[in-house]
Amino acid sequence: MKLDNKKRCFGNKLGQDLYAQYHDYEWGVPVYNDQQLFELLILEGAQAGLSWETVLKKRTNYREVFYQFDAHKIAAMTDGELLALRDNPGIIRNRLKINATRRNAQVFLSIQKQYGSFANYVWSFVDNKPIKNQWAALSEIPTATAQSSALSKDLVKRGMTFVGPTIIYAFMQAVGMVSDHLIDCWRY
Repeated sequence: MKLDNKKRCFGNKLGQDLYAQYHDYEWGVPVYNDQQLFELLILEGAQAGLSWETVLKKRTNYREVFYQFDAHKIAAMTDGELLALRDNPGIIRNRLKINATRRNAQVFLSIQKQYGSFANYVWSFVDNKPIKNQWAALSEIPTATAQSSALSKDLVKRGMTFVGPTIIYAFMQAVGMVSDHLIDCWRY
């Protein structure tokens, strides 16, 4: 994708074509597919302390090493398989984040079983409809909300990690539970 002159939430900076594509076609679009929800949950956790663009650049590798985010396969990964991933430069090689992927897959499967789908579970935290905000500037967008805090608290209680309120708010934005496109953005 070649960067154009469309008004975007983050501006139009050279070298951010990948970020622009994500912004234009994914960010804030409602997701109800469990596998896609799981992928974005894991990627948002991996992003903690890093830029989202870093994660986007490694996304293809994440899909490859984590079985296209098939939670059943990830939940069954051995300690040896997880340890080997620490040598893979195609992903973020943080031991805690890698190990959290397996644990979070196990909890994810438990939630699916209890609620019929992970989508049913997460979307219930916004009354099953996207929240559309009306922000004029990036500085107005919160880093967490009551809904992200409630979802985070429940996920932690169930045993997930790397799901703090800020990470979960970013997840909610990513999967369209919240639309935080600025009012002057072409996607608003």
